[in-house]
Order: sequence, then structure tokens, then C-alpha cells
Amino acid sequence: MLQVKSLTKNFDGFMAVNGAGLSLEKGQVIAVIGPNGAGKTTLFNLITGQLAPTSGTIRFKGEDITGIPPYAIVRKGLCRSYQVVNIFNRLTVFENVQVAVLSRRKHTFNLFSNARRMAVNETSRILESVGLKDMAHSISGSLSHGDQKVLEIAISLGNRPELLIMDEPTAGMSPEETEVTLSLMKKLSDEMGLTILFCEHDMNMVFAIAHEIMVMQQGKSIIQGKPDAVRVDKQVQEAYLGGDDICYA
Repeated sequence: MLQVKSLTKNFDGFMAVNGAGLSLEKGQVIAVIGPNGAGKTTLFNLITGQLAPTSGTIRFKGEDITGIPPYAIVRKGLCRSYQVVNIFNRLTVFENVQVAVLSRRKHTFNLFSNARRMAVNETSRILESVGLKDMAHSISGSLSHGDQKVLEIAISLGNRPELLIMDEPTAGMSPEETEVTLSLMKKLSDEMGLTILFCEHDMNMVFAIAHEIMVMQQGKSIIQGKPDAVRVDKQVQEAYLGGDDICYA
């Protein structure tokens, strides 16, 4: 579904991503891990069109999408949720998701138009699928951090993605909120058939859900493989934890 080859991004002489590679099959859940500054978020910015690469290629469902704008990538079925929550704080939970659905259908959301009465059923189904149905009429800015992150996922679902990219999906969450998010990600993968690519510092979460793990260091891809193989890889241990085993519960 997604293939990244020899991807680089140079910022005035600083190589943030340096020949990174990644392969993702339909239905997989793949985690990208690495030390702070390894280039994970920059890699995601390149894949989703937020940045144009210096060199290399990105192919989605066999099509070269290298350097095309984010809105065009979203329309092809690749969506993203961010480390910093990106929602409309003054709109209700329902309206946030409804905007995404109407945008996909190329309708304009206007307080004085009939658009507010459109896509009601689809929006309701999405909110129910992520557990936010009872909060549909709550103002989004009043939600807890964890619920706002879930709402951002719901907004992404409004675009009917085939591949969802998630940047630090549990950042700033309590242990209870992290468990809710982990359960939701499993549901998106197992029940809804969504392909997921995410980066995360919580190793317990990574090893609990990822089919494969790709490790980055200094902008480079060290390895992509099954969790058990990655955990015992000496190069990964040296790069990620100074030679110690990656520990997880």
C-alpha cells in the first residue's frame, strides 16, 4: 500500500531524513520508533505532503505521490492525525466530524445553508464507532485531552481513509486514556480494516499493537521487521537505548 524509497530531506545543510525506507502492506499496523530527533515526524510530513522531499520516492497504492499537496493526498485515501491536537475548538464534536464528511463530498459548511442537515447519518456512525456518540453536542474545546485526540481520529475517518498516519497518538495521555486509544486503534485495524502507520515513544503500546516496527536514527532507517526481531537487534539496542534491550511489559 505504501512504499518509501531512499527518501531525504535537507534543511540548509542539515539532513533531517537521510535515505529512509519504509514498506507497508494493506491491513498492517506499523510503528516507527527512534530517539528524539531521529526524523520520525519529518518523515510523516514528507509522506503526507506537508514537506517536499529533497530526493527519493513515495508510492501509495502503486501511484507516485512524491511532493503532491496534502489535500490531494487526503483525497487518495491517506489521512493523518497530529501530535498536537488539530480540531475546531468552538464547534461541537458532531460538527467537527460533519465538516470532514462534507469536505470529502465537496459540500460547503455554512451556518446559513442546508449543509448543516447533511451527512447526519454518516457522522453519527463515525462518532459511535469511536465512542463519542454521547458527546456529539459537546463543544470540542471542553473535552479532555484524550477525548480530543479521539475526536481527531474521528475527523480523519470522515475522509474515509485507507491508510491512517498517527503522530504520537498517546502523547500527554493518562494511562487510562492510553488504554482507550490502544483499544480504538485495534478496533480500527481488526474490525474496520484500516491500515495504520504511527510513531510512538510508549514501547508498551508499540509492542502491543504493531505487526512490524521500523527504527530510525539520525534520519536513516536502521531496520524494519517483526517486534521480536527488532527488540533483540544489536544495532537497534545501541542506537535506541545505548546497548540495553528494549524493555516492555
